[in-house]
Amino acid sequence: MRRVTTWMMAAAMLVVTSMARADLTIEITKGNDSATPIAVVPFENLTGGSLPQDLARVISDDLARSGQFEPIKRDNLIALPGTTQDVFVNDWKRLGASYLVVGQVKNASSGGYSIQYELMDVLGNKRMLGEVITGSDGQLRSRAHYMSDEIFEEITGIRGAFSTKIAYITANGVGDNIRFALYVADSDGHGSQEILASDEPIMSPAWSPDGKKLAYVSFESERPAIYVQELGSGRRAKLTGFRGINGAPAWSPDGRKLAMALSKDGQPEIYVMDIASRKFQRLTNNPAIDTEPDWLPDGSGMVFTSDRAGSPQIYRLDLSGGTERVTFTGNYNSRGRVSPDGETLFMINRSGNGYQVAKQDLKSGRVTSLTDTQWDESPSVAPNGTMVIYATQQGTRGVLGEVSADGRAQFSLPSPQGEVREPAWSPFLN
Repeated sequence: MRRVTTWMMAAAMLVVTSMARADLTIEITKGNDSATPIAVVPFENLTGGSLPQDLARVISDDLARSGQFEPIKRDNLIALPGTTQDVFVNDWKRLGASYLVVGQVKNASSGGYSIQYELMDVLGNKRMLGEVITGSDGQLRSRAHYMSDEIFEEITGIRGAFSTKIAYITANGVGDNIRFALYVADSDGHGSQEILASDEPIMSPAWSPDGKKLAYVSFESERPAIYVQELGSGRRAKLTGFRGINGAPAWSPDGRKLAMALSKDGQPEIYVMDIASRKFQRLTNNPAIDTEPDWLPDGSGMVFTSDRAGSPQIYRLDLSGGTERVTFTGNYNSRGRVSPDGETLFMINRSGNGYQVAKQDLKSGRVTSLTDTQWDESPSVAPNGTMVIYATQQGTRGVLGEVSADGRAQFSLPSPQGEVREPAWSPFLN
């Protein structure tokens, strides 16, 4: 697209670092009017000193970002209990809270902190969840995400995805002086780490199923090539570097193969590489452009984008044989991403208002627009299927956006500087 073409103006030299930071900040752009009210009380601090993280604030922000909860503002809290034993339920009922989260932080005998948290069903007047966990100064934020996961699952029955990660690309500079970088951060945009930096474009990050590697496209050799990099060690391997297009890597569910788009034999086609043997299997053979593969959750096939019908549409390919068109609503549907349960296709759909994130029920074929912005691209689905992260435009800047799977809540995640694009949501990491 137009912004990607601009990125390709940069010139060569590779730098690798893990120290640079590009944290994102979350801004609510559309709230869910039917979200469940929940009170998250500031945790009682019994350590005798200050804490480096506000645990209750992280939990409150996580639950709000899910689109399913509306945390009650702190200024409206009527009390600050540290345990459910100190709770007067009728007061919280009058406040309108359906659920209540309380907690205490103490010094642990082995060092660090001992954190007790509890979840209470206010309307049912019962304690739903209680646990004591430990953590050091540097672990407090991740421990808060863990508590958010447990609280979310206890209430909704859906596994929480707050402890997952996102990968994304930043571009800073103008003209011939653009610097590109690949980052990994917590799902809320905090704790970012630079994985790769280059004066040449970086594109299409894709997580391995175990969350330990990223595949991506780099132009560092002045033409696109697909690399796989281990996040723990930084070691990386170049998998393809054919003439023409080497793009859109997508891991198979078992982590043994990579689907990709290659034009080494003419038009861009879908290929699968066995990573261990480096052998290729060509899956499509069509005079049209075939690209953007995404595996079905059971590994039996994939969806991909093709213009074989005259404009970009999404097709489903069965590895045992057969290809069928999936999208028929509108004259442009691309970048299909299948939900973890295999029932929903998320994609970019063009309407009279531009390019928006949409979803299609794969059984009924019904299409629903989820966003109301004009230049959306690159959707990626949370591993629990409840949220979609994507790239969009805010004024003249590229930012990331998030939308709940029902479209009721939307958020933006701008970078403090430069543009941010190409998000990819990690699998569950624990």
